Amino acid sequence: MNHYQKRKQAVALRYQSDTDVSPKVVGKGKGLVADEIIAKAKEHNIPIQEDPSLVEMLGQLELNQSIPPELYEVVAEIFSFIYRIDKNG
Repeated sequence: MNHYQKRKQAVALRYQSDTDVSPKVVGKGKGLVADEIIAKAKEHNIPIQEDPSLVEMLGQLELNQSIPPELYEVVAEIFSFIYRIDKNG
C-alpha cells in the first residue's frame, strides 16, 4: 500500500427548495468518518456521486454553509444526476 495514498473523504449536501437558497454542507469527514457518511447514505438509499476534486473543494466549507456561487453549476449537475436516478429507479 502506498504511504502517500489519500484517505477517503466524503461530503454530504442537503437542498430543501422551500427553505434553502442553495445546497448546504450537512456532513463531512475523512477516513472512518467518511466511511460512516457513505454507509448512512447507502442505508437511506441516498445517491452517491464520486468526484474527488469536488469533495476536496466542498470539504473546505464549514458545516451548514451554503455552497458558493462558483460551485452552483457543478453541484446542479450532481442534483440533475440524482434526479434522473430517482426518476428511473
